[in-house]
Amino acid sequence: MHYGIGLPIGRPENLTDWARRADDGPFRTLGLLDRIVYDNPEPLVTLAVLAGATTRVRLQTEVLLAPLREPALLAKQAATLDRLSGGRFTLGLGVGGREDDHHATGTDPRHRGRVLDEQMARMRRIWSSAEGIGPAPATPGGPEVLFGAFADPALRRVARHGDGFLCAAPPQWVGELFAKVERFWAEEGHDGRPRMVAQVNVALGSSVDEARSAILDYYGFTGDWARNTAERMLTTPEQVREAAKQFADLGADELIFYCWGTDPDQADRLADVVS
Repeated sequence: MHYGIGLPIGRPENLTDWARRADDGPFRTLGLLDRIVYDNPEPLVTLAVLAGATTRVRLQTEVLLAPLREPALLAKQAATLDRLSGGRFTLGLGVGGREDDHHATGTDPRHRGRVLDEQMARMRRIWSSAEGIGPAPATPGGPEVLFGAFADPALRRVARHGDGFLCAAPPQWVGELFAKVERFWAEEGHDGRPRMVAQVNVALGSSVDEARSAILDYYGFTGDWARNTAERMLTTPEQVREAAKQFADLGADELIFYCWGTDPDQADRLADVVS
């Protein structure tokens, strides 16, 4: 199983330091979340900067809220980032659930699932050079696409439009979600198995209190769910190792350690734990 780092959003100016440390370590991927009405850096712009600061590690949106964006421009941006990074870009997509983001972009949240399906069909055409919109991505057919989801219609989207599944759920939910995605994958006639990427929140060292506060602020609108998420955060090397074993046993191909504290030393601490 591979490991990745979910980048904190609190101090964007530190992210090149995070990226270089991850690039030198045992990590496969750098992930970055997406919101509009929040104090976070725009992910495609930020990952483009980090592509220039790294040589090996992959760059992943986790997840980009595609229905908030126009599909031709998004396809061009994704292809450009994939091309300039030498094929190191993964486009993680989701529909989002916060109405303020849709209000800010003038989009209708009621039809966001249907919109994403239509966007994917259009972007696949663009990446195959069917519409004359370039550049061609470095990855034939377009960058790797993963979907974050929980409900069955969204999980089916992995098989219909994607290459894999982003699962931001605790271990007790993961087995059932993975099994559904694999079943939908087979029903769509695919061979093999989609890529399964799990995510868990982590804070090591002096970043624990800062990380808990950041989680509570980001997910504050969810009430008890936010508090439970903050409480489930892994805060010791032993917890990190046990979680890694659990997700590996469940069949995850990669585990993203999402860091909410802003101290880049966390990347080194995590590297020591998983090496």
